[in-house]
Amino acid sequence: MGWVIALHGGAGDIPVTMPPERRQPREAALRHCLDIGVDALKSQKHAFDVVELVVRELENNLNFNAGKGSVLINVGTVDMEACIMDGNTKRCGARLLQGSKGNLAAATSTGGMVNKMVGKIGDTPIIGSGTYANNLCAVSATDKGEAIIRHTVARDVAAVMEFKGKVTMSFNTTGMFRASATEDGYSHIGIWTSVE
Repeated sequence: MGWVIALHGGAGDIPVTMPPERRQPREAALRHCLDIGVDALKSQKHAFDVVELVVRELENNLNFNAGKGSVLINVGTVDMEACIMDGNTKRCGARLLQGSKGNLAAATSTGGMVNKMVGKIGDTPIIGSGTYANNLCAVSATDKGEAIIRHTVARDVAAVMEFKGKVTMSFNTTGMFRASATEDGYSHIGIWTSVE
């Protein structure tokens, strides 16, 4: 299997009736981030470096709840979380990506939930819950952190995906800003399932 990259810019109650002037900049940003990742993979960059590069680009875009686009917590400030993990070495310090050399890495970054309490830690920085990577699978999971932490969702998803061997971008919300591409030329950008 050649390289694979998948990324998402957040999920939630994204109305199918979102006006084009709000939808199109987000789709363009996803395409831009996907293109950066694909170019890096084509130039043989290490999967770990590619996920860091793509997440940094997502964080620099005001349309996504990470970095510069982060939501405010209950005291009116920003409280971000991020994590990164190398699937080959298990070094971590947390997006779904397979490099051309077969290595995987995951990186997750979030501004968290709107109006969360000061000091509350979500699932994103917890290895096995919000982020997990090994040499077979890489996972980023985001939502309400308590349930994800309690059930170590990222590791459980990885255990299932290790046997399926394909890119899956499931979500249980109205929509999820997402993009994926493979070395064989497949490329997809989506938000909702019912209209795509």
